[in-house]
Amino acid sequence: MKNLQGKSILVCGGATGIGASTVRRLCEEGARVGVGDFNMAAAETLVGELNLAGFEATAWYFDQSDQATITALVDSAVEHFGRLDGLFANVADLQAVLADGDILSNDSALWERTLLVNVIGTAMLLRAALPHMLENGSGSLVLTSSDAAVIGEPERPAYAASKAGVNSLCRHIASKWGPKGIRCNTISPGFVLTEQLDANMSQDMKDSMLRGVRSQRHGAPQDVAGAVAFLLSDDGEWVNGQTWRVNGGVSYAN
Repeated sequence: MKNLQGKSILVCGGATGIGASTVRRLCEEGARVGVGDFNMAAAETLVGELNLAGFEATAWYFDQSDQATITALVDSAVEHFGRLDGLFANVADLQAVLADGDILSNDSALWERTLLVNVIGTAMLLRAALPHMLENGSGSLVLTSSDAAVIGEPERPAYAASKAGVNSLCRHIASKWGPKGIRCNTISPGFVLTEQLDANMSQDMKDSMLRGVRSQRHGAPQDVAGAVAFLLSDDGEWVNGQTWRVNGGVSYAN
């Protein structure tokens, strides 16, 4: 990857799954990586493995529903690395998704929790990171979205609305600060077979999911990590305000 060497990048929601795979990929490309997560046991284990392998990574606690920890995370990363070149915002409240039924069954508490973490938390994270990037005169932001934002499902309206909000934040950042050297893009992953899903999902369910993919296999965290790494690198310098669907062709949503 072109020009990730020596860049300082913060991965929020980086302790497991897609986030952890992205942390590893960025380290392999020569970046200095901060891992923000509330699962500190997993984050510290990941960082320990990477440091032992000769990479530079550091873990900090944060909770995307708590603005004080968001601000503290970004401040800690900038103080530690001296600058902030990139941010991967990869946090969503997946427990809320499990209870996200429809417009009649969802109460206000579910809507408030989903929007607090997925939209407001992301906005506050961007708000904390942007001044440092503007001071540098450049920076790349990558946000995790979902095809749920655009395809129109019979369930998960709170999650879908929150991801539509993330897409809007992306376009706002690109429109407002693109001329000042800031890039902001979203990635929209399809079904990604993480280790946890692979261990707990039946083969019948895996086969059913694969039938909906225009590809020969399920997605892996590394597939998404490669796309994120490109967007954070200088190779992606002319990509701004876009949503990339890294999903094996399961959806062509606009």
